[in-house]
Amino acid sequence: MTVQRMDNVAIVVDDLDAAVAFFTELGLEVEGRAHIEGPWADDAVGLDGVRSDIAMMRTPDGHGRLELTRYVTPAAARPAPADPPPHTPGLHRVMFAVDDIDGTVARLRAHGGELLGGIARYEDAYRLCYLRGPAGIIVALAERTG
Repeated sequence: MTVQRMDNVAIVVDDLDAAVAFFTELGLEVEGRAHIEGPWADDAVGLDGVRSDIAMMRTPDGHGRLELTRYVTPAAARPAPADPPPHTPGLHRVMFAVDDIDGTVARLRAHGGELLGGIARYEDAYRLCYLRGPAGIIVALAERTG
């Protein structure tokens, strides 16, 4: 048996609507929204009393998906620090290829996106940056230049 595909990456957020707006501005599309609860959800997640709302976001090419999840119960745990730096062990970041990094950063700033540094050039191949989005999510952007 082999893996068929990577289906999605789940990100827990405090404000689902703000996260949906941020990733919609980035160019992802809402594939669907749902309320999740019941014994099957408790079993799958390994928590008791799971009640959550999710939004499934799809990349324009249809191959990548993000599942944005807001837990109603149990309350989401907050790691310390609240906004871990990029070198913290665990999920590092989600990277998206874009065709206009300057325009994308400007649009995401209007939705709370905050550059962690600047927009860097990697040789003559890419312009790259990291920004922090909703719930402290680090989003990387890459614009091919060469």
